[in-house]
Amino acid sequence: MNTEIFGIIAMFLVTLILAIPFGKYIAKVYAGEKTFLDPVFKPVESMIYKISGINPENEMNWKQHLSALLTINFLWFFISMLVLMNMSWLPLNPDGNPDMSPDLAFNTTISFLVNCNLQHYSGETGLSYLGQIWLMFLQFVSAATGMAAAIVIFKAFREKSTEKLGNFYDYFLKSNTRIFLPLSLLMGAVLLFEGVPMTFEGKEKVITLQGNSAEVSTGPVAAFVPIKHIGTNGGGFFGANSAHPFENPTYFTNMVEMFAQLIIPMAMVFAFGHFIRRKKFGYMIFGVMTAGFLLLAVPTITMEMNGNPAISSMGIDQSLGAMEGKEIRFGAAASGFWSIVTTVISTGSINSMHDSSVPLSGMTQMLAMMVNAFYGGDGAGILNIFIYIILAVFISGLMVGRTPEFLGKKIEAREMKIAMIVALFHPFLILAGTAIATAFPDVGTSTLNNPGFHGFSEVLYEFTSSAANNGSGFEGLGDNNPFWNISTGIVLLLGRFLPIIGPIAIAGLLAQKKYIPEGEGTLKTDTSTFGLMIFAVIAIIAALAFFPALALGPIAEYFSLK
Repeated sequence: MNTEIFGIIAMFLVTLILAIPFGKYIAKVYAGEKTFLDPVFKPVESMIYKISGINPENEMNWKQHLSALLTINFLWFFISMLVLMNMSWLPLNPDGNPDMSPDLAFNTTISFLVNCNLQHYSGETGLSYLGQIWLMFLQFVSAATGMAAAIVIFKAFREKSTEKLGNFYDYFLKSNTRIFLPLSLLMGAVLLFEGVPMTFEGKEKVITLQGNSAEVSTGPVAAFVPIKHIGTNGGGFFGANSAHPFENPTYFTNMVEMFAQLIIPMAMVFAFGHFIRRKKFGYMIFGVMTAGFLLLAVPTITMEMNGNPAISSMGIDQSLGAMEGKEIRFGAAASGFWSIVTTVISTGSINSMHDSSVPLSGMTQMLAMMVNAFYGGDGAGILNIFIYIILAVFISGLMVGRTPEFLGKKIEAREMKIAMIVALFHPFLILAGTAIATAFPDVGTSTLNNPGFHGFSEVLYEFTSSAANNGSGFEGLGDNNPFWNISTGIVLLLGRFLPIIGPIAIAGLLAQKKYIPEGEGTLKTDTSTFGLMIFAVIAIIAALAFFPALALGPIAEYFSLK
């Protein structure tokens, strides 16, 4: 057990140490400053700009950023539907996997388009290699979309007063060439050396230990998995995701994949501080996020290591922890830690069955997605915490009788209305979806494998994962049917784009306002006191909105085991 804990601490600390200089690098990339990768990627970028006819020097206002973002996503939607519904006759399909039904193709397309990767199919049987490659492409561009949106926030607070917020396509392309591609190539090489397959051959026939013949799926896995984690996407090449030995064969690859999930969300916080020239503010935000992360991770690891009390009461030894649904090569501690990492940062990949976690671990996993602001996904974490910061500034200003100001800009009614809509729409999507599914059991809960409290948790988890653009699930729920495919697809769309549109609109409106120099009456936003205020706002909103639903699900299940 001590070794398992040491592995978790070492992985977290190494990621943190590397995230600080990486954050500086990210800030330089988007600020247009010289970096060591310029000789490699600048010619590539120039060629792409020349072919596309895009001039990266043409700066956009916030409305033009949103227009470009939504337009390219609309185009990718139609291409994706075409690919997924015609895989049977398209090339790179050695195993003869069938086309997706329209409702499943809709759900899968939306899911990968919005950086969620909720999968209502099993990867090795539900997709051809062409389908996998297309989804791999979407994992690059969806993550880059989130990064480009976050940089609009960066730019808005770097300048004292401006309408010009950089070029969306420039931010988008640099996210792919300067950040995702180098990291993916490096991680892909590590996975190859660790035994992850990279082939376009079909299934391989093997002889099992029992002497039986079996067919084992392979494919270009080593290319798919890196961007799955680095882009905080989470979609698995195989149905078992990172619990599958071909996606995650060893404890070392498990550590590498957890590092890959954490590095950019952590680094983006430091990059924000460097970019706007307020490092102390960046450190304050990181402190709030880390406190929230640890408050979720530590109890989860502890509970998973202590085992399931219902099984202990049967006299069964649980010295290894709650091992139901977990891989022995990872153990209970690393599996519990992964479950919080993947839900806190919106990756959604799994190395164990979340449905088999002890009840309160399931609650912390859901809380991580319900809050959706502790580190968060690539770019999305900054966008989400920005809403809570605006709310905290306004409330703090009212409490102390000072004009609500954030980084020299007045927070007024228009910005507050947008922030409140975004903040309240997240719980609305989750709770309304859960209510509809449970109110009409013939369509919503007829495919549940678990009745009672846990069945309710499975439904709640599905909509929480969809609204938070996470993609993991309590997989006791049979979700590949028209109701779940369409309902979660709608939640996926709204849960992704409203939290992008809202913060960009607020940032754009604030950027246009006159800069107000700090004075004696200015509310300091880079202090630990203000950090506590942000944390209180997050806790109050999450607790008030979701506690009743959690009480009906994981909390009630916990007490039923006593």
